Amino acid sequence: MFILTLHPQVMGQRFLWRPDQPVEVTYGSHETFETEEFRRSPVRYAVDNRVSLRRKLEDDSCPVDIALLGELKAQGITDYLVMPLFFADGTIHAASLSTRESGGFADSQIAALTQLSAPLARVAEAQALQRKASVLLETYVGPHAAARVLAGQIRRGDATSINAAIWLSDMRGFTQLADLVPPRTLVGALNRYFDCQVPAILKHGGEVLKYMGDGLLAIFEISKHGNNEHAVCDAALNAAREARSAVAAASALPDGNFDLKFGLALHLGEVLYGNIGSENRLDFTCIGPAVNLAARIEKLTGELGRTVLASGAFADHCEGEFAPVGTFVLRGFGTARTIFGLKDEARA
Repeated sequence: MFILTLHPQVMGQRFLWRPDQPVEVTYGSHETFETEEFRRSPVRYAVDNRVSLRRKLEDDSCPVDIALLGELKAQGITDYLVMPLFFADGTIHAASLSTRESGGFADSQIAALTQLSAPLARVAEAQALQRKASVLLETYVGPHAAARVLAGQIRRGDATSINAAIWLSDMRGFTQLADLVPPRTLVGALNRYFDCQVPAILKHGGEVLKYMGDGLLAIFEISKHGNNEHAVCDAALNAAREARSAVAAASALPDGNFDLKFGLALHLGEVLYGNIGSENRLDFTCIGPAVNLAARIEKLTGELGRTVLASGAFADHCEGEFAPVGTFVLRGFGTARTIFGLKDEARA
């Protein structure tokens, strides 16, 4: 079966069943669907022309006029059928069937398979819709938030108090950059900049919650028992170092065009994680004084010429990595806070 889907990198999926073998699932990129090979495939023919295609490859007179048919014939396939699957939303997908039986498919089998195409399309569409909802939610709100939403946590005010390491980063000089370059160029720079951070965050167990222009909010959740704070802070710090290196490498590329720099605040605290917004437009995010404190710390990175700064609560769990850089009164917080910077940045 060949099912189109909605995904930033994937145009469609292929599900392949063979006798006595596990189902093989492969993914086709958007670029793959534009290749000449796919344009000349039986699946593309059936979808574009909205008709079934049958080739009885066992017959000497059978035309091998479409890509893949020669390969199937070499594999001993005697008969091949591809059918369009019409989904209720108007999209067209496809299912193909082949056999090595001598004589190929009987006419009665072809009739039965053709009759099954409509109910098969209904079943496939139901599965595809569920998969599409999951993929879209994961793309826009992250896998953990998506799982909570799909599990029914969709009412406004549905929120959970959790402890987490908080990541809040911001690009330096974004306002000036936005004034100097065309919008499409700016979007390209932003995407390259986020590509330097997000893979590191995900690799080390974090979840990206929100993009705020050039800002990024992510969390690394602490277990309910609170017995993994050291490990979570180490993971967040490792992600920060990898992101810092990736941003520096991207800026050094010959076609980099821009000197990318960013500031990152790391903090450890309690946040309220859930649905916030108006009655019919919600955002699944986290809020609380801990997030506000991280935002204030991030603002100090530019003033102090640092890339990574941390609160005392975070630095306490990363022994030997941080040193105090000063005590500051942060807007909205009455008590002065000691802020910590990475020792390797002090040497730099």
